Amino acid sequence: MFDYKAPSQLLKDKAILVTGAGDGIGRAAAITYAKHGATVILLGRTTKKLEAVYDYIEKQQYPQAAIVPLNLDGAAGHDYLELANTIESEFGHLDGILHNASLLGERTNLANYDPVLFEQVMRVNVTSQLLLNQALLPLMQKADNASIIFTSSGVGRKAKANWGAYAISKFATEAMMQLLSSELQSLSPNVRANAINPGATRTNMRASAYPDEDPTTLPEAEDIMPLYLYLMGDDSLNVNGQSLDAQ
Repeated sequence: MFDYKAPSQLLKDKAILVTGAGDGIGRAAAITYAKHGATVILLGRTTKKLEAVYDYIEKQQYPQAAIVPLNLDGAAGHDYLELANTIESEFGHLDGILHNASLLGERTNLANYDPVLFEQVMRVNVTSQLLLNQALLPLMQKADNASIIFTSSGVGRKAKANWGAYAISKFATEAMMQLLSSELQSLSPNVRANAINPGATRTNMRASAYPDEDPTTLPEAEDIMPLYLYLMGDDSLNVNGQSLDAQ
């Protein structure tokens, strides 16, 4: 899928929510989706970053985006319900979710892992995805075809020492995708769920995880967008329950 060539209006008239849309892969995906015709709902905790993405999309004359500032670490049930009500009021349905927001946590062994930080990573990387899916699935059921994309990781398939809560959260992400994709086949056959492992990409999170690495040796977030387009668009209608590599 690295060489997938998306039609220019692949996502025309689709409403797509991107979490962690203010930076890195989330920012690249939001802009790429807008470029291909989608109305993108930008969700993140830093309003200034979201506004910068919004302004860029507007400057490029792509479909006007929407901004939803939300800190997934502190969000409660009513916040997700309010989000669902807002999307329903503005768009009437939802065609896609890219679960991109994640916390790295601490690179240390489990014997010394801070339990407070562990719970924080799990809230953002796992629990928030569950609550978003529960709140937004009724809106996705109203779409002709809808796609949920989870963000996985190599350490979510084979754990490596000192990856702590992040690795555990990505194993949970893989499990959530597999469960949801299986359940959707009977519950909502018009909605599919898959996961993407972006691989080593030039992002701030990667730099935090590998501070001694030369970032110029890594692809930019924009370079790995073909798979993100493929799984969000209708060319992947028959793809469900897959964990795929962007590189």
